[in-house]
Amino acid sequence: MKAPRKVLLAAPLLLLLPVHTSASAAHDDQPGARPSRGHTCVGCVLVVSVIEQLAQVHNSTVQASMERLCSYLPEKLFLKATCYLVVRTFGPDIIKLLSADMNADVVCHTLEFCHQGPGQALCHLYPLPKEAWKSTLEKARQIVQKPPTLKYSRGGSDICSLPFLAKICQEIKRTIKNSVPFRDVDSDKYSVSPTLRGYHWRGRDCNDSDEMAYPGRRPDRWDVRRDSNCNGIWGVDPKDGIPYEKKFCEGSEPRGIVLLGDSAGAHFHIPPEWIAASQMSLKSFFNLPTALTDELDWPQLSGATGFLNATSGIKENSIYLHLRKRNRCNHRDYQNISKNGASSQNLETFLESLSRNPLLDHPAIVIYAMVGNDVCNGRSDPVPKMTTPEQFYSKVMETLKYLNAHLPNGSHVILYGLPDGTFLWDNLHNRYHPLGQLNGDVTYGQLYAFLSCLQVSPCHGWMTANETLRTLTSQRAAQLSSTLKKIATSQKFTNFHLYYVDFDFQEIVKKWQKRGGQPWQLLEPVDGFHPNEVASLLLADGLWDKVRLQWPQVLGKENPFNAQIEQVFGDQGGH
Repeated sequence: MKAPRKVLLAAPLLLLLPVHTSASAAHDDQPGARPSRGHTCVGCVLVVSVIEQLAQVHNSTVQASMERLCSYLPEKLFLKATCYLVVRTFGPDIIKLLSADMNADVVCHTLEFCHQGPGQALCHLYPLPKEAWKSTLEKARQIVQKPPTLKYSRGGSDICSLPFLAKICQEIKRTIKNSVPFRDVDSDKYSVSPTLRGYHWRGRDCNDSDEMAYPGRRPDRWDVRRDSNCNGIWGVDPKDGIPYEKKFCEGSEPRGIVLLGDSAGAHFHIPPEWIAASQMSLKSFFNLPTALTDELDWPQLSGATGFLNATSGIKENSIYLHLRKRNRCNHRDYQNISKNGASSQNLETFLESLSRNPLLDHPAIVIYAMVGNDVCNGRSDPVPKMTTPEQFYSKVMETLKYLNAHLPNGSHVILYGLPDGTFLWDNLHNRYHPLGQLNGDVTYGQLYAFLSCLQVSPCHGWMTANETLRTLTSQRAAQLSSTLKKIATSQKFTNFHLYYVDFDFQEIVKKWQKRGGQPWQLLEPVDGFHPNEVASLLLADGLWDKVRLQWPQVLGKENPFNAQIEQVFGDQGGH
């Protein structure tokens, strides 16, 4: 087998890199699109940087650091095997170049994972070498004996071109495209598997051989003989012969939570220990296979539908856990219909993955939270590709009409505004990125410039030193938020009530600062763009309090039988 050289270097650390920088995309791009040449360059520079820093941290050779990195990777998804293949293929050249004090930018340009076309700017993450770039690159090519005209095979620019990864990639691609569980025997859009759009994303199926048993449905004959809605409450109380579902849930106004969102709502997250050599160990990558098969999203920890305890130790809960605590009859009734790169303009491509039967199911609280990609893209001039208020209005109305036709009567829809993303630059640009903390050589400002130069920035409009552009991006975001507010106050629908809530990031910043925290601690450290787990839960808690105080009818009643449900059914089968 002749290995496709372009992708192999990025493979071991990460099928994840292309997804990382495309977690936010222009609305004319389909979510999950094929990685670009710019993403490959980012992947190369990151991996070579990690190799170099591992050698520095452990005072070892480059060869030893590459083998160390491979030893850290799990065997699942062939990650470890792919890594060792990469070392055999590229190791000799990387060793020669790093031993000659060439930095990651030079290495990746020499090996042609990065490319400067005619008339294009030179994209680099690290400061330029003291010697002229052209001379440095020529010297590097001589070291590895590669003439500048040589082009590596471009036939396999996709990691999935490797035969032993083809089946895995097929599963992941199909799942990303359809946004429904890959393993779903009865085709009811619920699964007994956690990843590949399984119960990390929507409530766990309690009977995967029965399409009429799934979370969120109204109980079938009060669930005397089986648990038809997967909330763990079924059977008959032997003391009085009354079905438990009827005794504990009738009249309690059960309802589920549905998020229509993007990578922020799905909780896109790359742990810093995956790229920070000083933090890296055998334990660092144990969750990498799970993360890859969840598209580098962690919906099980998200602010809207998370059901696991926060890894940050923060006391705030997700919207779903708040609903469950309010009424344990809501157990497992959550759906995270979010996708990396999603916007108002492409939501229609996966909206049909929503599972709600207007005749058989309980009402739902739907949160519409397309909070970034309508103003964010990686173009050198991002403004022309931003969604206009007119385009936004049209697509949001299409979505609301679809929801009106598919939601049970008595549902509620909350339109969530867009943030003012100027806080990204203001709070991060002069701080060191995890990749630059060891040697003090990479700031977020440098990372932003590198991604923008390659036109793969998640949001060039906000992740830029150009203050005018940042202001224009915030102005457009404010216009789109005003459009949502206008829709919420002027439109009526038969099956749901409509509300609008601002994305008030400054409010949670103040709350965090009162606890002694700093604003930058609310942002994802690796991508420098997304709200992190703490921010997501603070935002969710703020939304819950606002709805509870202003529109308590949205949340349903507090169930007086919660303690008895717990006494009889314990954790109700868990999640």
